Amino acid sequence: MTRNLTTVAFDADDTLWHNERFFKLTQAHFQELLTDHADPNHLEQRLLAAEKRNIGHYGFGIKGFVLSMIETAIEVTEERVPAHVIRSLIEAGQEMLRHPIELLPHAAQAVAAVAETHRVLLITKGDLLDQERKLAQSGLGEMFDGVEIVSNKTRAVYHAIFDRHGDGAAHAMMVGNSMKSDVLPVVEAGGWAVYVPHGQTWEIEHATPPDGAARYHELSDLGELPALVSQIG
Repeated sequence: MTRNLTTVAFDADDTLWHNERFFKLTQAHFQELLTDHADPNHLEQRLLAAEKRNIGHYGFGIKGFVLSMIETAIEVTEERVPAHVIRSLIEAGQEMLRHPIELLPHAAQAVAAVAETHRVLLITKGDLLDQERKLAQSGLGEMFDGVEIVSNKTRAVYHAIFDRHGDGAAHAMMVGNSMKSDVLPVVEAGGWAVYVPHGQTWEIEHATPPDGAARYHELSDLGELPALVSQIG
């Protein structure tokens, strides 16, 4: 007889390791470079609009972020942006792609503890090469029974992954910091969804919690996860 819960999947960025804060630092540098051309709040709104437009073209990740900054710089300067600004934005993106991985508290311990009793997966969005680099540097790669780097996280995507790697969504759990990507589609698919707030979450990933959903849980940090997994069984 199949147990209630057989598969536990983890998000990567800002669930297992820091990510968004590097985007925030680069965005602050972007605003400094264009301080003579646009108000910081206006610039932030224009950049966010560009990112939303470009997700369908570039997907999620650093490369799409850099291209969106360049596009916004061209727009707000009415195509007069200096070449050195473009160069600085490209260099900032390259620096982000080289930045060492810093695990979040309890990340390694939580994955290791859950892996002792359950099948564990990594399900993350973003650029393939960058996500593979971060996973390799994290030291967590050998703990996972499967790794899925996807263009988006939807109900259908979760169904396909949990059918392929596990016993279906009904016997799976997703753990992550994004309400929009890690929680809502998994609840819709019939699985357990565990929200672990990070504090710095990309605005596009915000959504209303599924309060009242029987399989929705919120934890303060990953240190509480093993007990929850054990409780569900």
